[in-house]
Amino acid sequence: MPIDPATALAAPPRSTELAWDHKDVLLYHLGVGAGAHRPATDPDELRYTYEKDLQVLPSFVTVAGGGLAKAGAFNLPGLEINLAQVLHGGQRIELHRPVPAAGTGVLTSRLAALYDKGKAAVLVMRSEAADDAGPLWTCDTEIFVRGEGGFGGERGSSERLAVPERTAEWEREIPVRHDQALLYRLSGDWNPLHADPDFAKLAGFDRPILHGLCSYGTTLKAVVDTALGGDANRVLSYSTRFAGVFFPGETLRVRIWDEGTAGLVVTATAVERADAPVLTDTVVTYH
Repeated sequence: MPIDPATALAAPPRSTELAWDHKDVLLYHLGVGAGAHRPATDPDELRYTYEKDLQVLPSFVTVAGGGLAKAGAFNLPGLEINLAQVLHGGQRIELHRPVPAAGTGVLTSRLAALYDKGKAAVLVMRSEAADDAGPLWTCDTEIFVRGEGGFGGERGSSERLAVPERTAEWEREIPVRHDQALLYRLSGDWNPLHADPDFAKLAGFDRPILHGLCSYGTTLKAVVDTALGGDANRVLSYSTRFAGVFFPGETLRVRIWDEGTAGLVVTATAVERADAPVLTDTVVTYH
């Protein structure tokens, strides 16, 4: 059996060392579009693209020091998974304090949950980073594995976040560069699906698609710049569900609703494809 729930869930946590510096942060910010839509010397962009007074977009934690690849989701005992059947279903990050522009730490990862959706399995990998001063962040990565359901486990929640019926308080249209995926992949996601046209066709796409986590970071930057006064350190948590593909060269439409203490509800869609959903069930909490 490819998935042995009892063995996978009982596997002990794995720990690995992390290290990153300002160059990693700058490259990540460029990879999610920082500096591309205003003059390069605009102070609002330099806070992402210049090491002086550099702030860190919280979604950087998904790539910091090797990021989610260090979680080792597909190397756990009890899991034998065909990577061609894998989709990134959702992502949540929680910040315990602002992410430093350079640092070292330890990332501890484990399988937090395993759900049986019938025709698919959903794995939830939890990764917790800490340094000498204490906890830094927690990431929950939801991985959808087609064809691996039916093992008799809990189904998990199917609840979806309702988008407010009123007009969004903020709306941004973000043209995404044709080479955005080629730049973003330098932060550590080398999947050829995002670069190789022949590989993309084998996967059923007419051209390479943008990394889901690139759309994730681009959307968070729009939220920070539009609704949080440009202060990335105000973000406490950020969760989303990856609802559809996005292609480099398209325009990302980000809509933001202010739900008070419940946080900011966000959607991201592809303008050129009649607002096809890209990110849904998206919430940013902040202080």
